[in-house]
Amino acid sequence: MTTLTISLQTATDLALSAFTAAGMPEELALPAARALVMAEREGLPSHGLARVPFYAAQMRTGKVRACAMPQVATDGAVIRVDAGYGLAFAAIESGAEVARNLTRELGVAVVSVTHSHHFGVAGQAVEPFAREGLIALALANAPAAMAPWGGNRALYGTNPIAFACPRESGDPLVIDLSLSHVARGKVMLAQKAGKPIPADWALDADGNPTTDADAAMSGTMLPSGGAKGAALALMVELLTAGLAGANYAYQASSLFDDQGPPPDLAHFLLVLDPARFAPGFAARAEAMFQAIETQESARLPGARRMTERAARADTIEIPQTLHDTLAGLATT
Repeated sequence: MTTLTISLQTATDLALSAFTAAGMPEELALPAARALVMAEREGLPSHGLARVPFYAAQMRTGKVRACAMPQVATDGAVIRVDAGYGLAFAAIESGAEVARNLTRELGVAVVSVTHSHHFGVAGQAVEPFAREGLIALALANAPAAMAPWGGNRALYGTNPIAFACPRESGDPLVIDLSLSHVARGKVMLAQKAGKPIPADWALDADGNPTTDADAAMSGTMLPSGGAKGAALALMVELLTAGLAGANYAYQASSLFDDQGPPPDLAHFLLVLDPARFAPGFAARAEAMFQAIETQESARLPGARRMTERAARADTIEIPQTLHDTLAGLATT
């Protein structure tokens, strides 16, 4: 596969131009473009620029409402954000801005985002809070990809969970995981590349393990941790779509085509100010982190992603075909 090395600014401009050409105002397109480029920097191309063609196509058909401005309402510590069936990124940023202020005032804030779309890399939603000394937990549902444990029909999404905690110095702890064994976007990339997948990633439509990415996309993802992962996926559905009045996973349309109605997904963020709890949180947390890091071969969750990001501080490498596709979208 031929690849091309481009600057971060060029990558951002390519995504931004594709979105604005599809009718999205720059103020809404920029958060999306930044999020996708950051995914590339973190070594997560399944959540990166490969998503641009899908997003742009959905804007053109109205499955994504390109001009939807997030609407924010507060009720005590609860922040409700209506994404208006647009992309998720501007809606998340809108809720996060209010949550920072409320958490400083009240010690806690909860953000519920409704009528939304693909959550992106979940860790990106929580990391900024930790860099400001706060603790954050984020959940999101996604279109149906996993069956309940013992079942044979997909009802749950891959439903990512992310958690961020500040450190006394350096990068915060960021835990970001999908409740499927792997993110479905990795299967999508294998499908596009015509490559097989490991046998423990997914089941085909008949419930059999498969290494065929096409069969996996027509079947179901395997949950991480078996029955425990499936139970957590149900929890996420209730805290996201249940509280927000959005679609459960089995009601949501696909994120990978431009057919049908908006997926109408939901997100949930909990933000805490550790200063409102027992004193000495930062020092006690650091003691735990150091106890982990001093063990041979042990590392904190998310450490690899931070290393990947640092290695791509100026440029990223993308397939030449993807670059050409993005350049074409920017002019149509």
